[in-house]
Amino acid sequence: MTQTATAPGSLAAEILDTVRTVGLALLIALVLRVFLFQPNTIPSSSMEPNLLTGDYMVVTKYDFGWSRHSVPFSPPLPAGRLNGKAPRRGDVIVFRLPRDPGQTYVKRLIGLPGDRVQVSGGVVWVNGQAITRTADGETRDPDSPEVTVTRVWETLPDGRRYLTFERGPDHPGDDTDVFVVPAGHVFAMGDNRDNSLDSRWPQEIGVGYVPIDNLLGRARWVLVSWRQGASLFKPWT
Repeated sequence: MTQTATAPGSLAAEILDTVRTVGLALLIALVLRVFLFQPNTIPSSSMEPNLLTGDYMVVTKYDFGWSRHSVPFSPPLPAGRLNGKAPRRGDVIVFRLPRDPGQTYVKRLIGLPGDRVQVSGGVVWVNGQAITRTADGETRDPDSPEVTVTRVWETLPDGRRYLTFERGPDHPGDDTDVFVVPAGHVFAMGDNRDNSLDSRWPQEIGVGYVPIDNLLGRARWVLVSWRQGASLFKPWT
């Protein structure tokens, strides 16, 4: 039995076809990531109870338009955003950390440019109006089972509401000065109010004011809740 050798021209054509296929797939993936969707994993418990450590979520990129931070590695493109709607109070936003754009954070948007934000006794005030809070019983912190937290619903003036965690009075961040959000920035806080470094703290130790250019999009869906100790080899986890 004899083997037929592959012609050099045919082998080169196959290699070129494979390179084109892989290149096209990478281009499609890049376009989807930049313009439509971006996957992210939640690294901390600051957004409990709504987002848990290890949750694998999808960020929609088209909500607020696009900036240089929408592109991987944040290349030095002109400042500003292209298209998109303005963010709203209550949105769960995903953004590049101002002091380190290599890090991606997720928090809830509390204040828009020009807003006056203050926390007093754990109650959030925006432009002199308190965000309504309703206690909903106690539970255990998923990441710290030894800690008991109070579930608190916050309701915005437009009727949207979301659940937060409260560990009790007299925690750092429960009482602040009045923050006046600068133009081109937003004020963001974690839903796990007593376990979140956010806009209540300056950039050097927390988040500070978040430039609107740093927004990547809105956190929309949790695809997988990947808790500590989970394994592909143990599907029940």
